[in-house]
Amino acid sequence: MKIRLAGVVKESITDGKGLRYTVFTQGCPHHCQACHNPETWDFSAGYVADTDEIVEDFKKNPLLKGITLSGGEPMSQAEACLDIARKVHAAGKDVTVFSGWTLEELTAMNDPVIKELLLETDVLVDGKFIEEQKNLDLLFRGSENQRLIDMKKTREAGKIVLLEE
Repeated sequence: MKIRLAGVVKESITDGKGLRYTVFTQGCPHHCQACHNPETWDFSAGYVADTDEIVEDFKKNPLLKGITLSGGEPMSQAEACLDIARKVHAAGKDVTVFSGWTLEELTAMNDPVIKELLLETDVLVDGKFIEEQKNLDLLFRGSENQRLIDMKKTREAGKIVLLEE
């Protein structure tokens, strides 16, 4: 399956817990003021990659705890991101997803592919970056409104459960 990317970082410690492989999807509808990755906004920029090749490259490093789907906006390419997430889980690793939409907004979309991607997500970092709420001391996120959601515990509890920091 094809996916449009801005790039990948093969070893990151800033995009989720543990050593991670981070996939930066290309294309974002949010256009947050003072965005960290404005070069990812254009849906026609970047390059096209194959999801199988991304997963195979990911699997080459046994030290990786998991993969992070960032952007851009991963939910704008939910089908390709779902393909990656399923294969990463099948390899016994975890999946973190960054989205400018909140979990409530994603759920309200009633999109079956986004719903499936959320089921394959271990940690969701949700919400737009808001410059007025910028806080450089936050773990894995840039503004106070953004949440680190433990998706497994959220599914079990039937309500949002934040990741213990």
